[in-house]
Amino acid sequence: MGIRVAVAGASGYAGGELLRLISGRPEFELVAATAHSQAGHRVDVVHPQLAGLDLVLGAAGPDPLADADLVFLALPHGESAALAAQLPADVRIVDLGADHRLADPYQWAQYYGGTHAGQWTYGLPELPGQRELIASATRVANTGCYAVAITLALAPLIAAGAAQPADVVVVAASGTSGAGRGVKAHLLASEVMGDLSPYRVGTHQHVPEIKQATGATGLSLTPVLAPMPRGILATVTALPARGVDPQAVLAEAYADAPFVHVLPEGRWPHTAATLGSNSCHLQATVDVDSGRLIVVSALDNLGKGAAGQAVQNANLMFGLPETTGLSVYGVAP
Repeated sequence: MGIRVAVAGASGYAGGELLRLISGRPEFELVAATAHSQAGHRVDVVHPQLAGLDLVLGAAGPDPLADADLVFLALPHGESAALAAQLPADVRIVDLGADHRLADPYQWAQYYGGTHAGQWTYGLPELPGQRELIASATRVANTGCYAVAITLALAPLIAAGAAQPADVVVVAASGTSGAGRGVKAHLLASEVMGDLSPYRVGTHQHVPEIKQATGATGLSLTPVLAPMPRGILATVTALPARGVDPQAVLAEAYADAPFVHVLPEGRWPHTAATLGSNSCHLQATVDVDSGRLIVVSALDNLGKGAAGQAVQNANLMFGLPETTGLSVYGVAP
């Protein structure tokens, strides 16, 4: 018998990716997958890519999850906390939603609204000291997708004193799966194809999370919807604090990080190279005109940005090698 695993919110994109990563792993025994409107349907009907996975989606609620050793919550923001509170204390939980990421109740109220549920251990293993905290935790808050792409690019530069924390500017493009699986007119293929469009300009909910994780004190984020199913490409710029090579700082910070790759000089990250992987690709330079530090970051928003990150955290929580069941390499073409 392996580790008994359950997934809440299994009908969504992140939930489907979790099922794909979990299935077939000898360490994990998938015992339950729940959903709201799709309850009662076979998993391989809702997720055709999982043909042959003999499991029916159960009704949402705590009962199907309570006997698991590990529960992944792949629910919309604001829905995880109430469900987590109904699960036994000895069940380990990785929450892919935002409910437990922020330390500051005011920031939660400003960006999400409602009651702040409290902070859990932050699930980004590449931050200094975080692997050990995750390994000893029973409750882990997975990162946001934009947050991990930007934090991996920025946090080492601020920590090393190479970048000023007060004037960080980010433009980041994401595939449509980042908006979830719900039917929305602006996400129809005929609306998205051949188009780039900004959204939540100056008000994106990942800003306080990124500031909390990186030490940035001022951050402007412009998200852009890109005509592709999955992937994030973030361009992060900051004023230098001292004359150092930003690529060298990143290379030193991630020398032992299996999923973070600082590319050789002259090669720049692009989203297709990270498709289907749990990797983040980084490249850095200094703008010859403004002198600003520039870091470009690419990852799969459903991989390192969601489900892959959640599995990486779960591996640490159960004492497994963090790379277990996760691909470092992307899928091409």
